[in-house]
Amino acid sequence: MHFLAIQKIFGVLLVIFSVTQIPPWFIAYFSQDGSAPAFLTAYLITVLTGALLWLPVRRGTDDLGTKEGFLVVALFWVVLALFGAIPLYLAPQPGLSITDAVFESMSGLTTTGATIIVGIDDLPLSIRYYRQQLQWLGGMGIIVLAVAVLPMLGIGGMQLYKAEIVGPVKNSKMTSRIAETAKALWFIYLGMTLLCGLSYWLAGMSGFDAVSHAFSTVAIGGFSTHDASLGWFDSPAIEMVAIVFMLLAGVNFSLHFFALRGMSVKPYLADPEFRAYLLILAVVSMVVVCYLLISGVANNWSEGFRLGVFQTISIGTTTGFTIAPHYQWPGAVPIMLLILAFVGGCAGSTAGGIKVIRALLLYRQGVREIIKVVHPNAMIAVKVGGQVLSNRVIESVWGFFSVYVTVFVFIYLLLATTEPDLVTAFSAVAACITNLGPGLGQVGENFSSVSGMGKWVLCVAMLLGRLEVFTLLVLFTPTFWRQ
Repeated sequence: MHFLAIQKIFGVLLVIFSVTQIPPWFIAYFSQDGSAPAFLTAYLITVLTGALLWLPVRRGTDDLGTKEGFLVVALFWVVLALFGAIPLYLAPQPGLSITDAVFESMSGLTTTGATIIVGIDDLPLSIRYYRQQLQWLGGMGIIVLAVAVLPMLGIGGMQLYKAEIVGPVKNSKMTSRIAETAKALWFIYLGMTLLCGLSYWLAGMSGFDAVSHAFSTVAIGGFSTHDASLGWFDSPAIEMVAIVFMLLAGVNFSLHFFALRGMSVKPYLADPEFRAYLLILAVVSMVVVCYLLISGVANNWSEGFRLGVFQTISIGTTTGFTIAPHYQWPGAVPIMLLILAFVGGCAGSTAGGIKVIRALLLYRQGVREIIKVVHPNAMIAVKVGGQVLSNRVIESVWGFFSVYVTVFVFIYLLLATTEPDLVTAFSAVAACITNLGPGLGQVGENFSSVSGMGKWVLCVAMLLGRLEVFTLLVLFTPTFWRQ
């Protein structure tokens, strides 16, 4: 294990992260909202810690192996959440405890969007902005930026990239060099954010709200500058912008790259995961719309379509924006939407969940096993996009699914020991491990009612969901630490 290389990376990444404390400090200083000292202190602590880690080993040239890549990614999200919590803890408003500050920071950086803050509308402008910025950085920014910068510092970034990019197949790159791949991802992410913010502004948002919500929309985070989320605006135009960009952000970013490079929609249409992604959201949307009409929640087709489609896409992509209290809807719809979040978006996107490609492979493998019950000697291949997948890929998907379910059950049982309402406990774990945000029951609106111990448990769930379980759990295996 090359610990000096790990130390060097942590130093560089903390220095990079410290720079992100400057914009909210400017907002706090010029708006005189009382939070400027908190952001200045957070900046100094973060940059000094990073410098102290980096300076002693700045001339080191140790390469980054697979083990170091997994260790850096897993531990850095923990460290990042702790440093990100500093201004939230120090700021006079909202006056959070250490537990609440870390929970809010972890929720932002993992793009979960579960909040413990009540009265977001009354928060200082800088804090409201900072929460949104945390989600944008967590979506893709920090790791991709680091992968682009680290090679220039003498540390290869490929292992860090493999550990962070999600999905059952991770070895494909959009460009021949990892730094170029990272830059391509960064520019697509940044361009989509700018376009989203402009669209929100043209739809009627203020400049501040447009930028803030663009951050959380493209990151598929779900934080809002208002307690009522996007429902505060009561604007079909704003909701349509959100729907479009939530859908785009839930797509594999490599498809955006190939589509832009070839100026063609063929990469989207040829991708089986993308087609399945749209089909799942379309079918569930129609089911929800019909149910809202039948149950009387919606008074007409226009209202039913608006509520049903928006909430389905928001939850299906694990964004978590709301325009209505969907957790209070009658019958099975809230549960169905929560289950939809387990599927999530496409691999290689900023969405949570197990990813559509895994769900598709599980379905096709299940169909194959049913056929083999009737024809036990038949040789049936599992194909995706006309390509026959190896048994190794199928085994990895089933392995991931089994571990994912086991971890979910374990965390649910752990949280159930601190939360008397089992529906709340179940949905809280589901909302955090899928990086969705809003749950059901007492956590439908916010997580302020969760106990202190429960919040730490949910922080672990958010981290597991963001790193797709294996990246974190592998650190606890004896094999990982053997030479």
